[in-house]
Amino acid sequence: MSASLASAAVMLLKDTPAYAVQGYTAGRIPGVTKTPDAEGFYTYTRPEGKQGGHGVGWSELPRYAFKIPSGWSETAVSIADLGGTEIDLRYTNPEEGGLEVVVAPVMRFKDIEFNANVKIEEIAPPERIISGFALEIFGAPLQEEDVLQQEVESKDGLTYYSWELKPHRLVTATAVKNRLILLSITANARQWRKSQDHLKHMWKSLSIVTRT
Repeated sequence: MSASLASAAVMLLKDTPAYAVQGYTAGRIPGVTKTPDAEGFYTYTRPEGKQGGHGVGWSELPRYAFKIPSGWSETAVSIADLGGTEIDLRYTNPEEGGLEVVVAPVMRFKDIEFNANVKIEEIAPPERIISGFALEIFGAPLQEEDVLQQEVESKDGLTYYSWELKPHRLVTATAVKNRLILLSITANARQWRKSQDHLKHMWKSLSIVTRT
């Protein structure tokens, strides 16, 4: 890079406002809004055409969205991670915590047709869903006493399951078409004390983007 180009790049970075960081590395396409909402949160929406490590033969993945505060950065996903190829997205902020989205085939739980449209309540009750994913998103089985709060709610015609878990874990899940979409947030004690309001707002913000 020439000196003039390097100088221009530095000036451009200085003039860039701070918002959730987006990457162009393999498998990642920016999906965060450029400006925050009235509460100071940006919206991540899964871009159309975004690649994923979901294997040959997968139909198009449903587009999902969630809220994210300033300072969170998208990080690379590896098939060696817990969750393997089912982890679609990961965001982190060292001061607040980590977030990941798992997109899994409904066929893990239920025999369905390839292009079926299944809601989460048709797959399994909340207890079975969270137990089925605990090992891959937390690295250990879930114990009954780990569940602090469990909710079932309806939003835009879809059912969402939500859990608050020990020690500082927030999970929400829904299903659409032949996919189950699960958003998981984790924090350590320091991050939780500082940012639990932000984390809980993100937790309940998961939605599915419908075509118009």
